[in-house]
Amino acid sequence: MNIIDNDLLSMQEARILVENAREAQKKLATFPQEKLDEIVERMVEEIEKHSKELAKMSNEETEYGKWEDKYIKNSFVCRYLKNRLKDMKCVGVIDEDKSLKTMDVGVPMGVIVAFCPSTSPVSTTIYKALIAIKSGNAIIFSPHKRAKNTIAKTIDILIRAAEGVGLPEGALAYLHTVSKSGSLELMNHRDASLIMNTGVPEMLDAAYKSGKPVIYGGNGNGPAFIERTADIKQAVKDIIDSKNFDYGVVSSAEQSIVVDSCIASEVKQELIKNGAYFMTAEEAEKLAFTFLKKDGGLNVEIIGKSPQFLAKNAGFSVPEDTKLLISKQKFVSLDNPYSREKFCPVLAFYIEDDWMHACEKCIELLLSERHGHTLVIHSKDEEVIRQFALKKPVGRVLVNTPATFGSMGATTNLFPSMTLGSGSAGDGMTSDNVSPMNLIYVRKVGYGVRKVDEIIKTVDVEKNETNSKEIDNVKLLESILKKVMNDLK
Repeated sequence: MNIIDNDLLSMQEARILVENAREAQKKLATFPQEKLDEIVERMVEEIEKHSKELAKMSNEETEYGKWEDKYIKNSFVCRYLKNRLKDMKCVGVIDEDKSLKTMDVGVPMGVIVAFCPSTSPVSTTIYKALIAIKSGNAIIFSPHKRAKNTIAKTIDILIRAAEGVGLPEGALAYLHTVSKSGSLELMNHRDASLIMNTGVPEMLDAAYKSGKPVIYGGNGNGPAFIERTADIKQAVKDIIDSKNFDYGVVSSAEQSIVVDSCIASEVKQELIKNGAYFMTAEEAEKLAFTFLKKDGGLNVEIIGKSPQFLAKNAGFSVPEDTKLLISKQKFVSLDNPYSREKFCPVLAFYIEDDWMHACEKCIELLLSERHGHTLVIHSKDEEVIRQFALKKPVGRVLVNTPATFGSMGATTNLFPSMTLGSGSAGDGMTSDNVSPMNLIYVRKVGYGVRKVDEIIKTVDVEKNETNSKEIDNVKLLESILKKVMNDLK
C-alpha cells in the first residue's frame, strides 16, 4: 500500500519553488521598467477576459458573498490598478534632484511569499501578482484551502500571459500541494525576502517567527461615525452600499455605526427606509449565538451570507428587501459579538451625546481587536474631522465615503489596493494601501558637494585653542551643521 505524505510533498515543492524563484528573480532584476510594464500590461489584458468566470468560480468554491460583487472587485483591480501603475517608476533611477545632486534607485526585495484570503481570492491574487512583477520581484502564492482551485486557475492564466512576453519561468508560481508545512517552508526558506499576508491571521505568528519583513493586511473592526453636521441621506446610503457589498466580507467595511444623539432618530428612520432591519433584543441575541463557535472563534458558516439567510439560521425572519441587520448596543466588550468584526451584513448601532463621546467609543471599538484598520467619519465640520484624524489608533481615516470602496481607492484617491496595512497596531511593517513601492528598497545616491577642508575651515576656534592638536568635537559638529544649513538655504 502506497502512503502519500502531503506535508513532505508540500515542503519539497516549497523548497523547489523558492529556489526557482530566486534564479528567476536574478534575471528579472536586470529588466528595465519598460519591460516589466509590458509584462504587467499583458497580464491584465488576459486576466480581464476571465474576471467574470473567476468571480463565479470563487463564489461557488467558497460560498462567500455575491459573485456579481466579486466581479466588480476583479474589474476594479484590472482597470483602476492598471491605470495607477502605468506611470510609476519602481526600479532603476526612480527619482533625481539635480540641484541637490541626489538620486534614488529602486531595488526589488527579491522573492515574495504571498497569502490571499478566501473572501476575495481572485482580486487579491491578481493585485499581488501585478504589483510584485511591476517592482521586479518574484512571487510565490500559498493558496487558501477554501479557495485553492480558484486561486490556482487565476495564477495559471497570469503565468501563461506573463511568460508569453518574457517573464522568467518560476518568477510567478504557487504551491500545488497546499499544507501548513509547505507554507512554513516557503516563509522560512533563506531565499524568501518578504511575506505578504492578506487576511490569513492563522499564519501571522509563523510569519513573524521567520524573521522576514511582514506586510499584513489584517482584520478590521471599523466604526462609522455620523456627526450632527453630516449629510444624513448620503451617509446612510454610503454605509448600506458598503456593508451590503459582497455581503460584508471586506475587512475595511463598517462594523458599527456611532451616531450623535441629536440626529439618532433621523438616522434610524433613514436606515430603515433604505433597507436596514433593526432587530429586537431577542432577535439580536439569537443572531449573536450563531456568530461564534464553542471555542470562541468565528463561525465561518455565517461569513458572506445574506441577511435573509442569517435571520433564518438564527430562527427569525426579515423582509426580502432587507440589506442590513442592525443591533442597538451600549457597551463594547470582547465577549459581545457585536463589538467584534462581522464578515456579514450586520452592524452594531451606538448613540453618543456628542463628538467627544463618539470619539471615545470609536477608540474603544478600534482597540477591542487591536488591529486599527479603518475608520469612517461623515461630517461637514472640518475641525471634528481633523480631531478624528489626529486621535484615532487606525491605519486610515475615510471622510464622507463608503468604507469598502474608499479604503481600496475606488471612491478616494488612495492607492488602489487589496492589501490594506494594519501597521498602526503593530501588525506588519506598514499601514499603507500597499503598492509596488512597499516591495522595493530605495538605494540612496549622494554626490560630493563640499570638500572636507572647506568644512574644517569654518570651525571658529578660540585663540587659546589654536595650537591644540585636538579640535573640540562639539564645536566641530556645531560648525558643520551651521555650514550645511547655510548651504541648504
